[in-house]
Amino acid sequence: MNEEPTSARPTRVIVIDDHPIVRRGLVQLIENSADLCVVGEAESHAEATRLLAEREADVVVVDLSLGDSNGLDLLSQIKAHHPDVKSIVFSIHDAELYAPRALRAGASGFVSKTQPCEDVLVAIRALSEGEIYVAPEIAQRILRRMSGGSPSRAADGGIELLSDRELQVFELVGQGKTTGEIAKSLGLSPKTVETHRQRIKGKLGIDSGTKLLIRAAQWVAQDT
Repeated sequence: MNEEPTSARPTRVIVIDDHPIVRRGLVQLIENSADLCVVGEAESHAEATRLLAEREADVVVVDLSLGDSNGLDLLSQIKAHHPDVKSIVFSIHDAELYAPRALRAGASGFVSKTQPCEDVLVAIRALSEGEIYVAPEIAQRILRRMSGGSPSRAADGGIELLSDRELQVFELVGQGKTTGEIAKSLGLSPKTVETHRQRIKGKLGIDSGTKLLIRAAQWVAQDT
């Protein structure tokens, strides 16, 4: 039987996920581990920012889809303002596409929601030891894709050509958001959002707003 590591102080964790059932399940899973403790939970970027300012944490578990923001922005903020806090992404999104982006944004770990929940505990403990965690099978798929041996689903349609911001806009378009709503969500001007939409259409070979909406909606449906 594997023994849980022991330390003088439990690793302090904040859980950020906008799905209440998922969030509560993660909290209970973590709290059942003697070497870990939850010091806060949040459902939005705004709540997470407040919690991080008020609580001392070692590790933050972050979903990439938050009601008021995109998790990539939150990861960058945590890295910039709380450099001693390690971040783990826990997401249903395509790991081959999003794991490299999350790591670039500041995460130190990526766990897919298709993996066993216990893998989150493995990741938290790895980060608390100063390591980076990505499931071996995900890492292998990413490496095969990078070497040209196994294109991901994202690569089939050119989605991986999009920048992080363009991918955020693309996802919000697929959720049926208007230009104004996207601008408000991302803190951008409507003109900037329209510029991103034009660049997305160019990269994906799409010649109309309607086709962009259909393509983005299909992507969101497949990726959730």
